[in-house]
Amino acid sequence: MAAPRALQSALAPQAWGFAIALGTAALVSFAVGWQALGWLLAALSAFNFAFFRNPRRVAPLAERSILAPGDGKVVEVSPLEELDPFVGRAQRVAIFLSVFDVHINHVPVSGKVRAITRRGAKFKAAFNREASALNVQSRMEIEANDGSRLAVVQVTGLIARRIVCYAQVGDTLERGDPYGLICYGSRMELILPAGCPVRVRLGDRVRSGETVIAEVEA
Repeated sequence: MAAPRALQSALAPQAWGFAIALGTAALVSFAVGWQALGWLLAALSAFNFAFFRNPRRVAPLAERSILAPGDGKVVEVSPLEELDPFVGRAQRVAIFLSVFDVHINHVPVSGKVRAITRRGAKFKAAFNREASALNVQSRMEIEANDGSRLAVVQVTGLIARRIVCYAQVGDTLERGDPYGLICYGSRMELILPAGCPVRVRLGDRVRSGETVIAEVEA
């Protein structure tokens, strides 16, 4: 799957609905003399455009590297206590995306989508470890070209309530391509084979589609 048409421009299409509504409300406020409210709404409209920005990312050439699926801060690097049903013995790397981070998500490895599942019902703060188990989320399982398996999970947060995933089961994805986004603050997780050497630590800042999170196990 090439990058979806919706994510080939400098702004994700989700930017326009909110921005138009806020911009219209700002104009009405100015027209009736509510200057302070008008400037607040105009600022929110501008922030909305900034939130949905889609900067171009260039994936590093090392094909065995696993890339960050989201911008933000690494908040967890830990082994899973139980076997993952797709990956087997696994470890999790979690990234917290604040409202100021780019929210376009990128494919961590080239491969085929084997499953996409949604679960969860809560909207806890995305930096909270409980969000991994309880929050609304979309999990995409990928079988890489070399046969290794991993999963990437889009997790909602306290403010984030909408997950967008353009990939579909059976798609062949290219490493570093944009494939979706989460609206307004969120968490991205990589479920990796236990033997993959992880290249990031807690507190590191990463860039989606560019930063190397781990290496495919040799």
